[in-house]
Amino acid sequence: MSEYSEQLMADVVAKNPSEPEFHQAVQEVVDSLELVFEQHPEYKSARVLERAIEPERVIMFRVPWMDDRGAVQVNRGFRIEMNSAIGPYKGGLRFHPSVNLGILKFLAFEQVFKNALTTLPMGGGKGGSDFNPKGRSDAEVMRFCQSFMTELQRHIGPNTDIPAGDIGVGGREIGYMFGQYKRLANEFSGVLTGKGRNWGGSLIRPEATGYGAVYFAQEMVKTRGQELAGRTCLVSGSGNVAQYTVQKLNELGATAVTMSDSSGYIHDPEGITPEKLEWIMELKNVRRGRISEYAEWMRGSVYTPFDASASQNPLWAHEADCAFPSATQNEINAEDAKNMIKGGVTVVSEGANMPTTADGVGVFMQAKILYAPGKAANAGGVAVSGLEMAQNSMRYSWTREEVDNRLQMIMADVHSSCVEAAERFGTPGNYVNGANIAGFLKVADSMIDQGLV
Repeated sequence: MSEYSEQLMADVVAKNPSEPEFHQAVQEVVDSLELVFEQHPEYKSARVLERAIEPERVIMFRVPWMDDRGAVQVNRGFRIEMNSAIGPYKGGLRFHPSVNLGILKFLAFEQVFKNALTTLPMGGGKGGSDFNPKGRSDAEVMRFCQSFMTELQRHIGPNTDIPAGDIGVGGREIGYMFGQYKRLANEFSGVLTGKGRNWGGSLIRPEATGYGAVYFAQEMVKTRGQELAGRTCLVSGSGNVAQYTVQKLNELGATAVTMSDSSGYIHDPEGITPEKLEWIMELKNVRRGRISEYAEWMRGSVYTPFDASASQNPLWAHEADCAFPSATQNEINAEDAKNMIKGGVTVVSEGANMPTTADGVGVFMQAKILYAPGKAANAGGVAVSGLEMAQNSMRYSWTREEVDNRLQMIMADVHSSCVEAAERFGTPGNYVNGANIAGFLKVADSMIDQGLV
C-alpha cells in the first residue's frame, strides 16, 4: 500500500475499534482505489474517500417489547445512513443476534457502492437489531416490529431513507413494520420495499437477489464463450437468496447440490430439483424448520452439522463447477477457497454480502477464476427495490416479465461497468477492482459536484 492508504487505514482502525468487518470492507475498497488515486490525485486532495467512510448519520435506539409470557424484553435498534450523494438512503434491515454497529457499518459501506453500480438513483444505508425472530411467535414478532418502527419512523421517508429486508426480515416483518409506519405517519407511501404484492410490492422482488447473482454469473461465463447449463453448483444458505438462486439455476439447466442453514448443510448428489426446492421452501418459509429435515425426507442426501471449532467448512469441499455463497459474511476462508479450487470451481458469484474473507479472495484472484464480489453479484435485490420505488411513485405495477427483463438488463449493465472499469485501470478480468472503482467514481464525482457537505 502507498503511504496515503496506510495512514488512511490506520485512522479507520483507530476511529472504529473492535469493528473488524468494517475494517475489512474498507480495506478492500482502498486496495482497489490505489489504481485510481495514481491517475486522479484530485480525489485524494478532496478527501472523498475519507468522507465516504464516515456515515452521514448513525442512529441507535432501544426497542422495548413484551413477549408472550408478559416479560419485558429490550433490544437495540440501529440505522446507518451512510451516503446520500446519488439518492435517498437505501438498504436493508437485519434482525439477527450478531447485529452490532460494526457489522451494520460494513454493510452500509458496501451498500453505497452496490447501489451506485445499479445505475439507479439510490444512496446507501443499512440497519437492524440484535433481535432474533427465530422461535418467536407471530404475535411476538409483531410487537417487536411495531416498537422498532415507532422509533425508526422518525428518521425515514420515501424521499429520505427507504429500508428493505435482509437476514431475519422477510415479508412478515416488512408487513408489521409498514403497518405501524402507516399508522404513525398517517400516509400510504413507498417508505419500505419488499412489501406484499397486494399493497405496493413488486413482482420478482423476493427472487431478485438470487436471480441477479445467477444472471451475473451467466454474464461472466459468456466472456469465456461458455454457459451455465450442465454445471454443478454449490449454494450455501436456505433463505430467500439461496432459494431463488437454486430456482434460477434449475431454469437455466444447471444443478445445485447443496443448501445450508446455521446448524449444518445438506448435499444431494442427484441435484435439488424444482420439486425438491418446493419442499425446502415450504420447510423454511412456512414451517420454519431446519434443513436437516431434508435429509430425513430425501433418500440419497446427506446432512452434515457444522462444527464451530473447525477451520474449514465441508460444504465447500464438494466437487462442483460453480459456487454461490448466499448465507452470511466471511463464510469462506482461505482453506475453503483452496478446497473449492481443488474441487473444480471456476465461477464464484456472491449472493451474500462479503461472504469471503480477504485471504479467501486472494486465493480466488491468484487462481484467476471468475470471481464476482457481492457488491456486484448481489446487486439485483436492491435494483428491484429501486424498481419497486419507481412503481410506488407511479401508483402502478409492472408485470413479472417487465421486472425480470429490467433486472436482467441491470445485471448486464453492472457486469459491463465492472469489466470496463477494470480494463480502464489496467486490471482486465478483475471484478473486485472493477466493482469498487466503478461504484466509487460515480459516488465520488457526485460528492464533489455537491460541495463540501
